[in-house]
Amino acid sequence: MSLNSPDLSVNLGGVRMKNPVMVASGTFGYGPEYADLVDLNRLGALVVKGISLEPWRGNPPPRTVEVASGLINAIGLQNPGAEGFLRDYLPFLRQFDVPVIVNIWGRTVEEYAAVAERLSAADGLTALELNVSCPNVKEGRTAFGTNLPMFRRVLAAVRLKTRLPLIPKLAPDLSQIKAFAQAAEEEGADAISLINSIPALAIDIETRRPVLGNRTGGLSGPAIKPIALKLVWEAAQAVRIPIVGMGGIASAADAVEFIIAGASAVAIGTANFSEPTTALTVMDGLREYLIRHNLGTVKELVGALRC
Repeated sequence: MSLNSPDLSVNLGGVRMKNPVMVASGTFGYGPEYADLVDLNRLGALVVKGISLEPWRGNPPPRTVEVASGLINAIGLQNPGAEGFLRDYLPFLRQFDVPVIVNIWGRTVEEYAAVAERLSAADGLTALELNVSCPNVKEGRTAFGTNLPMFRRVLAAVRLKTRLPLIPKLAPDLSQIKAFAQAAEEEGADAISLINSIPALAIDIETRRPVLGNRTGGLSGPAIKPIALKLVWEAAQAVRIPIVGMGGIASAADAVEFIIAGASAVAIGTANFSEPTTALTVMDGLREYLIRHNLGTVKELVGALRC
């Protein structure tokens, strides 16, 4: 590959991508919401909103609040359920030449396994992202995202039900990120993604009540980027499987930082709300960076941090 036309392609644990820039679950809907604004075929991968076995209403409003350098959300994983997604959204997604990754979640180990099995039987899906770390739902997070034996149980159960590449999304508030990353690898994960949003609270000082209907939610955006970078760097030292880095990425420079820290791919999240074409801008900027630094492939940049 010419240095004037660097190779941006990556293989993310069996997910072959034209470039390493994805959109993060929960920030890009199911695809149709952004299709008139973004050329979906240019994305490295499209990760849809979290899907559970049955339809889920999510949390009461208000569900979002802007804070300094970020956003707190408490959507609560509202979704149409596995059958609703397969009926209403997957046919639309099949028309594009882009890997489709479905984020899945459940309230029990059995629900995780069941939704994985149902989705894996459908044509047109490329991989499953296993959400064990959403901070704005009460069901499951503590048990699955921060308890290592339970984390292993749910991964093992899902692994038995699918041959699709499996990408667990790790909790952001772990004191032992390396242990969870290693457990994911040992239980058959093909890659890992991190970080999810960070538990947070906003207060209305006039009413002296929480702003969000769920009281607390998940903080995302530029405010969490330094934390995300540290956790990606630590996880990259612990495993050989690829990592998807995310958390506050809004520019090509942000994405380059995550790749240097050890991420093989990056996901754009909160920035999609303010500028829907951020993923494409990041991709173009990443190509320019590789050219400027005489790098022929993006793989040469992965884990290139000099300490």
